[in-house]
Amino acid sequence: MLAASPITTASTRTHVSHDLDSLAQLAFAELDAVYRTATVPTTMRAADGALRGRMLAVRGLPAALANGARSWAASPTFVWEGKTFQSSTEMSGVGHNRIRVPGVLGRQNLFPFETRFDVSAIDGRQTLVLDYDLEVNPPYIRRVHDEIREVSVGVFLGPAMWKRSRDKLLVLWFALDARQR
Repeated sequence: MLAASPITTASTRTHVSHDLDSLAQLAFAELDAVYRTATVPTTMRAADGALRGRMLAVRGLPAALANGARSWAASPTFVWEGKTFQSSTEMSGVGHNRIRVPGVLGRQNLFPFETRFDVSAIDGRQTLVLDYDLEVNPPYIRRVHDEIREVSVGVFLGPAMWKRSRDKLLVLWFALDARQR
């Protein structure tokens, strides 16, 4: 007789506690491994609010450029501040990206998305999907596919992908922190 395996949640996993800084130190392949072991929130409300964001790693960048991009992404001059989520129900919601370009655009809420639980393009397991395929978005934004999973309580890791026909090409990894609003 097989023993039932315990349910794993972000608060019961026994592993390293992640934050934006620790995730930013990981290589592209390491972020993939962390994502594959992360949990899916049980409710859309777990991501509600204005979450602080960080671009972590871009596919194919040489080390020198990757280090520069990571430094810039952690600085106050980086244009992407994060994402804001608002659940409509336990299973769906909406959101947008927060962009800041002082002296040019100021602070803007751009590129809205709808959220739902669905199958991940990374590993076929459940994930929280951010769907940008909305008429209000420009055609190039409608081709973006984001997903997130919880890697520590209140900390979410996600791949940003580019939709090509039926395929999704992994472009970069990003993280969101609900604890640093």
